[in-house]
Parts: sequence; structure tokens; C-alpha cells
Amino acid sequence: MTRAKNIADVRFAKVRADHSKETAEDYVEGISDIIHRQGTCRVKDMAKQMGVSHVTVVRTIARLAKEGLATSEPYRPIRLTAKGERLAARSRHRHEIVLSFLLALGVRPVDAARDAEGIEHHVSPDTLKRMKAFVVEHSRQSPASH
Repeated sequence: MTRAKNIADVRFAKVRADHSKETAEDYVEGISDIIHRQGTCRVKDMAKQMGVSHVTVVRTIARLAKEGLATSEPYRPIRLTAKGERLAARSRHRHEIVLSFLLALGVRPVDAARDAEGIEHHVSPDTLKRMKAFVVEHSRQSPASH
């Protein structure tokens, strides 16, 4: 196997693994956001927020329950487990760093918000650390901070 093929295999393996986590991260973050905004989160709330059907939400919540991230009973609100809350907090933190980074680069807010949704799932811890450092340094140099 060539070196280039090994690099490609590793790169794409990471992307495939990241894709498998994206839905879980988006859902727990969404559930957490709705609970903090409204007090409870129901299937219909998630369906509306995610732009998917009731059935899709029910199936996804069942998967999250198997993974120990959420609990739900028929006709009852969706709840996050402690593990689900921790995942939601980590996902929200990554999202905020990526969004701040894109805004610091001068990306239009509407584009930065959309792009951050995808990037947050794929950024490595080292890249995220560097994005955060850039944002901190940029805020020190920004005239708005003086």
C-alpha cells in the first residue's frame, strides 16, 4: 500500500466516524437548547427544530437511548442523561469556538452560523485549540475591545 493511500484511508476513516457522531451531537445539543428555552422538549419540538418527521425523531431518540444519551417514554418529554448533557455541552462549546473563529475571519454571520454547524463535528482538538487561540488574540487586537 502506498503512503498516499494510507493517508487517504486515515483521513476518510475519520470523516466517516465523525459523520456517525454528527446526528447524536446535533440531537443532544438541540434537546438541551429546547429544554433550556422552554423547560421541556417533546418529539414535535425536535421535529420542528431539525426539519424532520416525527418518525425520524422517534427513531433517533431510540438510538440515543441505546447509547445512554437520552430517555423518552410515549407521550412524555425527551430528557437527556448526564452523559447526554455532557455531550451537548461539549458540542455547544465546539460550535461557539468555530462560530467565533469564522466571525473573526470576517465571514458574514449568516454564513458563519451555517458553516459552523458542519465544521464543529469534524474539527480536531488541536485545530479547535488553535481556533480558540486565534479568536482570543483577535479580540485583544480588535478596536471594539478597547
